Amino acid sequence: TATDVDYQNILRVVGHEYFHNWSGNRVTCRDWFQLSLKEGLTIFREQEFYEDMTSKAVARIEEVRYLRGRQFIEDAGPLAHSVCPDAYMEINNFYTNTIYNKGAEVIRMQKILLGTQKFREAMDLYFSRFDGQAVTIEDFVNCMETVSGYDLTQFRRWYHQAGTPELTIQYEYSAAEKTFKLTVEQTCPPTPGQTEKKPFYLPLAMGLLGKNGVSLALELSDKAMVVQNDTCVLIINEPKQVFEFIYVPEKPVPALLRGFSAPVKLNVHYTDEELLFLMQYEKDGFARWDAGFQLASRLMLQMIKAYQAGERLIFPEKLGVALQQIIINKKLDRTFIAELFILPSESYLGELLPVIDVDAVYAVHRFTQQAIAQTLKENLLTVYLDLKNSTDDSLTEQAMANRRLKNLCLYYLMLLDDQQINDICLEQYHHASNMTDKIAAFSALLDKAAPEREKLIADFYLTWHQEPLVVDKWLSIQAMAKIPEVLQQVQALTQHSAFDIKNPNKVYALIGAFTQNNAVNFHVNTGAGYKFLADKVLLLNKLNPQIAARIVEPLTRWRRYDAQRQALMQTQLQRILAEKNLSRDVYELVSKSL
Repeated sequence: TATDVDYQNILRVVGHEYFHNWSGNRVTCRDWFQLSLKEGLTIFREQEFYEDMTSKAVARIEEVRYLRGRQFIEDAGPLAHSVCPDAYMEINNFYTNTIYNKGAEVIRMQKILLGTQKFREAMDLYFSRFDGQAVTIEDFVNCMETVSGYDLTQFRRWYHQAGTPELTIQYEYSAAEKTFKLTVEQTCPPTPGQTEKKPFYLPLAMGLLGKNGVSLALELSDKAMVVQNDTCVLIINEPKQVFEFIYVPEKPVPALLRGFSAPVKLNVHYTDEELLFLMQYEKDGFARWDAGFQLASRLMLQMIKAYQAGERLIFPEKLGVALQQIIINKKLDRTFIAELFILPSESYLGELLPVIDVDAVYAVHRFTQQAIAQTLKENLLTVYLDLKNSTDDSLTEQAMANRRLKNLCLYYLMLLDDQQINDICLEQYHHASNMTDKIAAFSALLDKAAPEREKLIADFYLTWHQEPLVVDKWLSIQAMAKIPEVLQQVQALTQHSAFDIKNPNKVYALIGAFTQNNAVNFHVNTGAGYKFLADKVLLLNKLNPQIAARIVEPLTRWRRYDAQRQALMQTQLQRILAEKNLSRDVYELVSKSL
C-alpha cells in the first residue's frame, strides 16, 4: 500500500521525531518566538540523517527544490516573516516553511562556517550546557561563537530579517596576469514591515573548473577559508565585494554555491555553453544539477516570452542534446538522472516573471515536456523497457532508483499520443507488483482524457477503498490531473463517500492538491477555482480553523497575478473577511494579505 516516497518520508519523520528528544524536548524553547530553535534545528538534523541514509546529492537537491518551491515563495509574499518573528496573532500560523526549512538552512550555514568538527563541538556544548532548560536562539548561536571564536553578530540578521537575499555575480579572467576576478553584489527585496535590509553574512562555497572539468588550485590574493582542495568558502558580508584568484593558468568556469551553501537566489552571467559544461563536468552533485536547472529555466523563460508575443514555440536543441547525453550515461546514478530530467516547476517559473502568467507558463511547461518526450522517445523507451524487466520490489537504494527512472521515462512517454505506449502503461497498471509502479501508471493515465479514464478511476477505488492512505492518493491524483474538467471532478469528489471534510488528510489530499499543484485549473480565468476554495475555507473555519488557515494561502498571493485574477481573488478574500465568526487563524492571514 505504500510507495518508495512514502517509505522515504517515513524515514525522515521517524528521524525527525527521534531527534526531537534533544532538540525540542530535553532542550526546549523559552517562548514561541524561538520556535525555529526546535523545528529548524530538528529539520536540519533530519536532513543530515536522511542524506547519510540515502544519496547525499539527491537528498540535497530535493531539499533545495522544496525550499525554492515553497519557502522562497513565502518569503516573497505578503505573509513573509523572519525565522525569529517579531509578533504573531495565532502561533499555529507560524508552523511555516520559513520557521522549519529556512531555519534549517541557517543552521547549515553555521556548520559550513565552523567546519564539521567545530560545529559538532558547539552542538555538544549546547546540549550539555542547556539540558533540561528552556532557552533561546541567542543561546544556541552563543555556543557557536564560544567554540569557534567567531563573531556572529552580523550573521544573526538571518534570524531577524525576512526575505531571500539575491547575489548578482560577475567574473572576468586576465590571461596576461593569470588572475580571475569574481564580483559579488548582494541585495534583498523589501518585505512587510522591513523596507530597508542590511547586508547578510553568508558562506558562498565554490570552485574553478578548467579544460575537461579539471579542478584548478584555488589561491586568493586575500584570504578565504579552504574547506577542501578544490572548494573554498567566500564570506559574503558587504553590499559589494571583489575576490581575486591568482595563479590561474587558464580561463576557468566557476562552480558557484556548491552544496547550496546559503539560501539565496543567484543571478550569474553564465553563457548557455558554460552551464552545459557544468552539467557535464561539475563534481558537486547539487551544483551539477543546478546548472541544468538554471539552463532549463532560462530557455523556458525565453519560450514564455515568445508565447506571450504570439510566436511559434521552438524546442531548444541544446536542451535535448544535453538530456540525451545524461540518459545514456551509464556512470550516473539512476536517481540522479531522474532528478536532472525534472523541469523547473510551473510555480518556480511563475515567480521569475514580473506578473505570473498562468496560461503561458503552463503552455510552455507542457510543450517542453512533450518536446523532450518526442526528441528522446527512443532513448526513453529503451531505458523503460530495460528497467521494466527488473522484478526487484525491495526497498534497496538500487531498486528504488530503478523504479524512479523507469517511471519518469513512462511519465514522459505518456505525454505522446501513442497507442503502443498507452498499452504499455495499462499493462504496468494492471500487473504492477508494488504501489510505486501502480501509482505511476495510474497518474500517467489520468493526466490525459483517455477513453478508459473513468473505468480506471472506478477500478482503483474498488481495489483500494478499504485503505485510507491509498484512497488519499486516489483523491490527489485526480485533483492534480491537467485535463480541463478537473475542477468539476474535484467538486464532485467533495460529495464522494471517500471524502470527509472533517478529516485533515482528506482535505489536504483533495483540496490542497488541487489548489497548490494544479495552477492552470485552479487559476481558471472565470474565478471558479477561487470561489471553490473560499467556500471550503468558510466551511472549515467552523470545523477546524487551523486547517482553514493552512489551505487559504493560495489566495493570499493575489498581487502576483494579472488584474483580472487579482480582482477575482480579492473578491473571495473580502468575502472570507466578512464572515461574522471568522477565526483568528484565518483572520490573521487574510487581513495581512489584503
